[in-house]
Amino acid sequence: QGGIMGRPPTIDRDEVLDLAEDILLKGGTGALTIDALAKAAGVSKGGIQSRFGTKNDLIASLMRRCEEEYEAEIRTIIGEAPTPVEAVRGHIRMTQNADTKSEARAASMMAALIEEREHLMTANCWYQSRFGRLDTRTSEGRRARLAFYAVEGAFILRTFGFATQADEDWEATMADILALLDDRL
Repeated sequence: QGGIMGRPPTIDRDEVLDLAEDILLKGGTGALTIDALAKAAGVSKGGIQSRFGTKNDLIASLMRRCEEEYEAEIRTIIGEAPTPVEAVRGHIRMTQNADTKSEARAASMMAALIEEREHLMTANCWYQSRFGRLDTRTSEGRRARLAFYAVEGAFILRTFGFATQADEDWEATMADILALLDDRL
């Protein structure tokens, strides 16, 4: 009589996505392969493929999860139906309060987007759906657009280590960017 075969390991979506983010963060998009992810998760390559599909599908899953988390957090800051300018203000507040883990996640996702160019359109649509309604025919809309570009630039410079700032300088930068929305600079 043979031994009892064990049940194959369960593939927890969020756990595997956490591992994928970790691989992206430590090794870049080149290191993120279905095989590497399967090994990290302790499951078969086929198991990862059946759950997530291709590497591009996996990156799309990572993007969707980031979007879901962003939406949940931003709603707590600005509510369900913000004006376009309130959406920018909330985005700045979220960026201002981003922790090191959030910054690292964003950096790894940006790197994946740059290397996997087909995902750029998804990111473009995401930005357009959130910030494309600014009325740039008005002074308020132009200030909000400028504040949005400023916060994104500041975040990228900080996250990728191109420009370092002490925490108090970061807070002052965010305050200056928020002041753009109120025409206080």
